[in-house]
Amino acid sequence: MRIGLSAYDMEPRDLLDLAVAADELGFEGIWLGEHLVLPFGYASEHPSTGQSAHQHHPGAVVDPATELMDPLVALGAAAAFTRRLGLATGIYLLPLRHPLVTARAVATLHEVSQGRFKLGAGAGWLREEFDALGVPFERRGARLEETLTVLRKAWSGGPFEHHGEHFDFGPVQVSPRPVPVPVVLGGNSDLALRRAVRLGDEWFSSGTPSFEDALALRGRLDALCAEADRGTELRRHFRVAGWDADLLHQYEAEGFTDVVLWADQVWIKGPLEEKRRSLARAAEKIGLG
Repeated sequence: MRIGLSAYDMEPRDLLDLAVAADELGFEGIWLGEHLVLPFGYASEHPSTGQSAHQHHPGAVVDPATELMDPLVALGAAAAFTRRLGLATGIYLLPLRHPLVTARAVATLHEVSQGRFKLGAGAGWLREEFDALGVPFERRGARLEETLTVLRKAWSGGPFEHHGEHFDFGPVQVSPRPVPVPVVLGGNSDLALRRAVRLGDEWFSSGTPSFEDALALRGRLDALCAEADRGTELRRHFRVAGWDADLLHQYEAEGFTDVVLWADQVWIKGPLEEKRRSLARAAEKIGLG
């Protein structure tokens, strides 16, 4: 079973230290969450609010104390300090950017990381963040899907054009050669699961589903893949509520292949050497090496 780390609310330099240590210890990858800005006084609720899933951020997901960073810049730096660690956004708010800007940045990151980067993407949920950036919130799902179409064209190599509801341009070129960036779509709703099966290469859980919810989500994805007659496997990444070895063995016994731990549970606050020792202890207990 492959074990990754989900990072959020940390300083950029701390992320680099975590990436170096995780690379040395055998973690599969780092998933870096994001928000572009903190809208003060927002009323939107995270999609996992009120569900049976473990609430890792029981209060506000974004508050004045939250450390935000640009994930592509930070993961580009992490690529330079690591050798084998996977690097992914978990997740990147695609509807808030023009797809050509995203295509250019992601293609660069994919190449400087020597193919270790995956674009984990979602539609977003914080209406006030969309308002601050002047992007319509109501059509974010359609904007996400059209952006994915543009990205696939851009990364296929050579000139292309696009004429859609939200974007209209061409001909242009992002790369003279193909850039095979895996696209990982997030979300636990039926709409999000269907979108992942239809448009994604992989899937990443929203929030932290309980073990029972993880089983149900996996079953639903299996059914949707069969219904769509999907020809390729949809790799699934499930965040888990803790890093206890018995809990992880439970996932492994049920055939889960990819789980993701919250980094702040194993990368504790304090001096760097204490953080490194804490992560090393966790890696030893869960059998990495």
